[in-house]
Amino acid sequence: MSTFTTRPEIRGTFGVVTSTHWIASAVGMSILEKGGNAFDAAVATALTLQVVEPHLNGPAGDMPAIYHSAETGRTEVICGQGPAPQAATLAHYADAGLTLIPGSGALATVVPGAFDGWMLMLRDHGSLSLREVMQPAIDYARDGHPVLPRVADTIAELVPYFQEEWPSSAAVWAPGGVAPAPHALFKNPDLADTYDRLADSPGDSRVAQIDAARAAWREGFVAEAIFDFLKDAQVHDVSGGRHSAVLAKSDMSQWRATFEEPLSYDYAGWTVHKTQAWSQGPVLLQALAILKHFDLEAMDPCGAAFIHVVIEAMKLAYADREAYYGDPDFSEIPMEVLLSDRYNAARAKLIGDQASHAQRPGRVPGFEHLADAYIQRAARDFEVGPVAAQEPTMSHLTERRGDTVHLDVIDRWGNMVAATPSGGWLQSNPVIPGLGFPLNSRAQMFWLEPGLPSSLAPGRRPRTTLTPSLAEKDGTRLVFGTPGGDQQDQWQLIWFLRFVHFGMGLQECMDAPLFHSMHFQSSFFPRDAHPGEMMIEPDVGAEVIAALTAKGHKVTVAEPWTIGRLTAAMREPDGTLRAAATPRLMQAYAVGR
Repeated sequence: MSTFTTRPEIRGTFGVVTSTHWIASAVGMSILEKGGNAFDAAVATALTLQVVEPHLNGPAGDMPAIYHSAETGRTEVICGQGPAPQAATLAHYADAGLTLIPGSGALATVVPGAFDGWMLMLRDHGSLSLREVMQPAIDYARDGHPVLPRVADTIAELVPYFQEEWPSSAAVWAPGGVAPAPHALFKNPDLADTYDRLADSPGDSRVAQIDAARAAWREGFVAEAIFDFLKDAQVHDVSGGRHSAVLAKSDMSQWRATFEEPLSYDYAGWTVHKTQAWSQGPVLLQALAILKHFDLEAMDPCGAAFIHVVIEAMKLAYADREAYYGDPDFSEIPMEVLLSDRYNAARAKLIGDQASHAQRPGRVPGFEHLADAYIQRAARDFEVGPVAAQEPTMSHLTERRGDTVHLDVIDRWGNMVAATPSGGWLQSNPVIPGLGFPLNSRAQMFWLEPGLPSSLAPGRRPRTTLTPSLAEKDGTRLVFGTPGGDQQDQWQLIWFLRFVHFGMGLQECMDAPLFHSMHFQSSFFPRDAHPGEMMIEPDVGAEVIAALTAKGHKVTVAEPWTIGRLTAAMREPDGTLRAAATPRLMQAYAVGR
């Protein structure tokens, strides 16, 4: 295997920050330099990503984070994924004549979760003041930042739509009717004012001040602005219709982000920690449980045999995701079976020399009806017509450019955070006048048919794709992740397998050619499936592509250096820190010393 890398692997002992935008990474590092810890730095990095990558995440989006606290010795999850509003019933959407929840607009909005999730992290694990952590994002929103060409292009494509249907968005993203030019300084003074007011929340301690900011968000001036707008809004969405919101004041005022236990699995000496089944996180663990039955180390990590086996394992794991995953607070999720050796040994035997074009969820006793429902659903034509991709991460590979965001931070004490914030994209909903940001569209991941773990229900969390990772072995801890919707746990799996089995470094694993399957049903509107289809970067070589085609895969060759947005950071037992970031799309960076 070649040792070629596009960038040096960052090494040090003081701290490392890696994210999908160089400005955000630099902001996080500046917080560490001030004496802040990894939690302070993660929050500052995340708030800055909302400013510099507004087409990919926002304050009213979602945030799952997985972290390790050096003080407590615990690894935990923060769930900043808001649930469906109380008025979001199946009957309400049926009355609107919908077979799918639209990928944009008011009907697609769940309770905003990101801001409260970040504030919970800062309050309970941070050390700096609210103002210190929020100030960099405020400054970039007020004074401007050099807008990414992909952001500028996305806005330019949407200006006519914004002007006709979402005028509040036109005012923020294209002031004066003109989209920002690539690399021009772009300002969002309304967002700066919103965050400035929150940073000035009263309190006689940092904890009291952060709690006051959370209250101002959920029932103070932020909530008031949201519901002043929503009370009369008829929002045009991707269904072609106009709809009122189901989100209510009580939904926001009563919800709080929470701490949770991770779901964990032992593989090749590593313990891998993920979120529970309200996200797709366990699918990576399931894929590992299948792949432990193959001798991967005897394969070329960029060869056809390795790619074929990994693709087929991912198809099987993702079929189970579609059949069985959902909010465990509302449904029984047979995760003990899904991660068991006996179950996955049988799953592994389904992988042959040829690519399967069938949807093959496992048959879990007592849950067989869910497997049958998925097979039928994946073959269904929802008759929604041609639409643009509603998850921006993959759109640079299809119709619209973009991606979502991820960050990893480790400090000198051994605290570490991996988070994949998303939602609240500028494409998702109109900007709330005066606040400078839109609401989210995460409800599109619910199904409008009853009896499923992922059926729409009041108070239920959508089964999101957001899925950060933390792994540990013999005192070494590793945080990693990527944007990418349904591809997140595919790209992370490939990266992790190469790191574990082939002696490749963090950066080397990122620079190696990536691939993914489009076989299973998408999590995003219009929820299509493409049986047997996969995408791969051309650097694997024509011989490998031909061999995969001969095995029955429907292979699409991507443009070079376009698949995957991985970042990772690691702490070794002696305190040495390492970090890396993908060169793809030329904006993610790792920094540290």
